[in-house]
Amino acid sequence: MSRRIAFGFMKGSVTQKLKSMAVPIANRRHYCSSSSSSSATATHKSNLPPSSRMGRLLTGAVIGLVGGAYVSTLDEPTFSGWLFSASKLANPLFALLDPEVAHRLAISAAARGLVPKEKRPDQQILGLEVWGRRFSNPIGLSAGFDKNAEAVDGLLGLGFGFVEVGSVTPLPQEGNPKPRMFRLRDQGAIINRCGFNGDGIAAVAKRLEAQHEAKHGGKAGPGILGVNIGKNKTSEDAAADYVQGVHSLSQYADYLVINVSSPNTPGLRQLQGRNQLKDLVKKVKAARDEMKWGKEGPPPLLVKIAPDLSKQDLEDIAAVALDLSLDGLIISNTTISRPEVVAINPVSKESGGLSGKPLFSLSNDILKDVYVLTKGKIPLVGCGGVSSGEDAYKKIRAGATLVQLYSAFAYGGPALIPQIKAELADCLKRDGFKSIYEAVGADCRSGSDV
Repeated sequence: MSRRIAFGFMKGSVTQKLKSMAVPIANRRHYCSSSSSSSATATHKSNLPPSSRMGRLLTGAVIGLVGGAYVSTLDEPTFSGWLFSASKLANPLFALLDPEVAHRLAISAAARGLVPKEKRPDQQILGLEVWGRRFSNPIGLSAGFDKNAEAVDGLLGLGFGFVEVGSVTPLPQEGNPKPRMFRLRDQGAIINRCGFNGDGIAAVAKRLEAQHEAKHGGKAGPGILGVNIGKNKTSEDAAADYVQGVHSLSQYADYLVINVSSPNTPGLRQLQGRNQLKDLVKKVKAARDEMKWGKEGPPPLLVKIAPDLSKQDLEDIAAVALDLSLDGLIISNTTISRPEVVAINPVSKESGGLSGKPLFSLSNDILKDVYVLTKGKIPLVGCGGVSSGEDAYKKIRAGATLVQLYSAFAYGGPALIPQIKAELADCLKRDGFKSIYEAVGADCRSGSDV
């Protein structure tokens, strides 16, 4: 009888989810899309393209098949693992869709709870404390995926140790013309030139405030939330834009990131110069420190840098980071270069930032250099080309305390997260490390004075 009741409940829940997926939400502005839908209501016909509607139905069907199995077990961790494995069924369906449509559907699914929820605890060897914050594991989702903080709970629920939202600009902006996202599937890469498209500070602050009110862990709940801030394309005062981001969003963040390295906003990367960066960081830190903070103090401040930097550039950035006591650096953003492995793909001719597997070696080289230049005194976040636990482990050995991914998640879906964590734990144990801390910078310490 209880199994019949449970099945009926699940059937009703799934049906309701599928119905809700077919109804457009009033006045919601979708990132990576035009903001022209200002008066949609539940009674109006959906304006989504056929591919988007098809994707929602296919995703809902997979969720329905998976959901019906809930009655087969009372063991939540086991069922959670089964759900993550079953989520692979959706990957080929998403691959049929336009990249932006697929991305939008992924955000919608996570925001509505139509993704697996991790019920299995992380292995103890993966836990660590950074900036006074406790991370259950070092694997995070980088900025750019959930630009508008629409799906923080759902994404953290997938088992990420932390999620970074943004980049968030003061004013809403549509970004660059479409198409602006391109898959290089054979190379496991993505080229994007979105250009800080997003809902703007006011909308994001409203969403984060709602998250903050229900927090039980980090600022967003059972996980760590980073907020990445940027400048508007037409702004004439970059520092003022970042200061506004700090004043409006820092109270909801477990850490803050100054993004000065996107290749898709004209002039942004010039802010990585020594004098420009020093001036910017001083102003942003002053804006943060002038706010009233409780006993845990203000959120740590990080800067995200590009992989396309000279040795002199890296020396200048490291000097600024040490002189101004920055709390961390994220290494790295996307690259404007086209490594030989992608040059054979006609899509590589598209302008924009390249992410994914071809970025791994380049970003790792920069990571090692910065670790040595900062003498291991500043926590580094390794980002770029991570698609396995072995990749994450190499980032850590190269100097990263935390690791982020994006493109591999876009291709591999939720099932990739527990896989990477399990592989990383195995790598640490294989080489005799008892914690993440012991492995950080291991490849840089040999033969050096670090």
